[in-house]
Amino acid sequence: MTSIDKPTDHRSAAPDADAPHSTTDADARAVTEAALFEAFGGVRGMVETVLPGLLFVTIYTINADLHVSAIAALAVSLVLGVARLVRRDTVKHAFSGVFGVAFGVVFAMMTGNAKDFYLPGMLYTLGLSLAYILTAVAGVPLIGLILGPIFKENLSWRTRNPGRKKAYTRASYAWGFILLAKCAILFPLYWWADTTQLGWVLVSLKIPPFLLAVWLTWVFLAKAPAPIDVFAEMEAAEEAEKAEKAAKAAKEQGES
Repeated sequence: MTSIDKPTDHRSAAPDADAPHSTTDADARAVTEAALFEAFGGVRGMVETVLPGLLFVTIYTINADLHVSAIAALAVSLVLGVARLVRRDTVKHAFSGVFGVAFGVVFAMMTGNAKDFYLPGMLYTLGLSLAYILTAVAGVPLIGLILGPIFKENLSWRTRNPGRKKAYTRASYAWGFILLAKCAILFPLYWWADTTQLGWVLVSLKIPPFLLAVWLTWVFLAKAPAPIDVFAEMEAAEEAEKAEKAAKAAKEQGES
C-alpha cells in the first residue's frame, strides 16, 4: 500500500455485493487502501507514532533522566511535525503527534513519575476503544465517520448503502476490541512494572495492533459495496439545474 493525498477513483453507485469480481473491484480495493493510508497517516504516520516513545524509553533506560528523555521525545516530535508542514502534508497528522507527546511530557514533569509520560496516551487509547465500540452499538460506527468524507460518501452509507454500514460496523468493533486488548496489557504494567519495562512493551505494541485493525478494515470494506459519491451527485444535480434554467430561458426568449 502507498500513501497518497486523495483517493483517485470512486464508483458512484453501489453494485450488487454478490456480483463476480471484476476490474472495478480491483480499483475499489486500491482506493480503499489509499483511503486507509490517508486517514491514518501512512508509513510515515507509523514512524512518527513510534519514534518519540522509542527515544524516550531508550534514553531513560540509559540514564534514568526524566527531563532529558522528555525533552528529547518532544524535540523529535516537533521536528517531525515541522517536516510535515514544510512538505505541506495534512495538518492533522503534523500536530496530532506533537500534542500527544506534549501532554505526556507535561504530565510526567508535573508528577515527577516517568511512567506518567505514557499515561495520557494510554487513557486516549482506552477512550478511543470505547468510542469505537459504543458508536458501533449505536449504529453510527466511528470508522464510518472517519472514512466517509475520504471516500466522498459522507454519511450516505447510513441510509443508502447498508452493505457499507455493516462493513463499517464490523471494522469499528475490530478497532474497539483490539485497542481494548492493548489497554488490558498496558494498564496492569503501569501499576506493576517499572518505567523501562512499560516503555518497551508500549513501543512494541504501537504498530502490530494498528496494522491488524487496518488490515481487518480493508478486508471488510473490500468486500462491501462501493461508496456512493455524494459530491458527484451534488455536482450532477447542479449541472442539471443549470441546464434546465438555460433551456427555460431559451424557450422564453424564443416565445418573446
